[in-house]
Amino acid sequence: MNERDNGAELATSGDQPSQNEESLAARAKVLTIGRLRSRVNLPETTALLAVLLVEFVFFSIQSEYFFLYANLVNVLQNVAVIGIIACPATLLLVAGQVDLSVGSAAGFIGMSMAVAATATDAITTPFGLGLSLMGAFLVALLATFLIGGINGSLVTVVGLNSIITTLGTLAILRGLTKVIGDGQTIRINGFNKLGVVRPLFDIPLSVYLFALVVILFYIIMRFTVYGRSMYAIGASPEAARLAGIRVRLLIFIGFMLSALAVALAGLIRLSQIGGASTQAGVGFELAVLTAVILGGASLSGGRGTIVGTVLAVFVVGVLQNGLIQLNVDSFWIEVAQGVLLVGAVTFDQIRLRMAGLD
Repeated sequence: MNERDNGAELATSGDQPSQNEESLAARAKVLTIGRLRSRVNLPETTALLAVLLVEFVFFSIQSEYFFLYANLVNVLQNVAVIGIIACPATLLLVAGQVDLSVGSAAGFIGMSMAVAATATDAITTPFGLGLSLMGAFLVALLATFLIGGINGSLVTVVGLNSIITTLGTLAILRGLTKVIGDGQTIRINGFNKLGVVRPLFDIPLSVYLFALVVILFYIIMRFTVYGRSMYAIGASPEAARLAGIRVRLLIFIGFMLSALAVALAGLIRLSQIGGASTQAGVGFELAVLTAVILGGASLSGGRGTIVGTVLAVFVVGVLQNGLIQLNVDSFWIEVAQGVLLVGAVTFDQIRLRMAGLD
């Protein structure tokens, strides 16, 4: 009896170093992945820079108006909204998560603020609250936290797939936008500075906000433990968990950051237009996903950079602006954007198979 107990004790003590070694090995793997994945991938960014340069040269030759300062500022203004959303989208995709609700969320948040600022007896919508701009902004902020919390909770607590989850919230939020707006465009007065004011060099405030968001997420992904942990989660969730990383909490934070960026983009668009449309934000998810994947992020997670995403945002934005300058039909511009997305995903899969990662 004693021999048996001693044998069990020896077996237990023999297993303990093995578990410790497994945990240490996982932690070492996570740290290595975090350092390697957070570096800028030079070949990818170089290729994007080359494409961007070719676009500038081609459209400058084809259109005498393309390289004018006013048009370049217009390009910056147009890419700012998508670029703001694309930064946290990169962070999420690096961790193997996707938020497809960004377009509907931007439209819903903008509509929430516009409706909250509408008089209670207005004929445009029966949901007007008659609040001041500050009160309406707080309503929009509440909607932001609800959206981020719902998406994050369904993915991390309930355990649903992020694509299915956000595809569902995409439909829900688009429907709610039409409900509270009563199917109409709701005007908002006195809320135009965020999207219209030009503080320096005749460049809109939205462009400066875009630059601040880019800098913030570049620092997060390149220099913080949180950013390196998101790379590790995307590369190997199980190894990240064994290394002591709180996988669910970090992913939840990622969805909250996405919701905040979406809110900023939605309010910028609301300010630019001066009203909330039931179609506001339609197509944002396609544009954002195209930019993030084209910028080098992988659908399988563990890879992607803010630099690559920003360059891809400009590649798409310059292409759209240039085609407009050449009087190309808007339908063909949508086709070009779809081709870019399919091409980017195809290239990503080919790259994974050649690297033996698929």
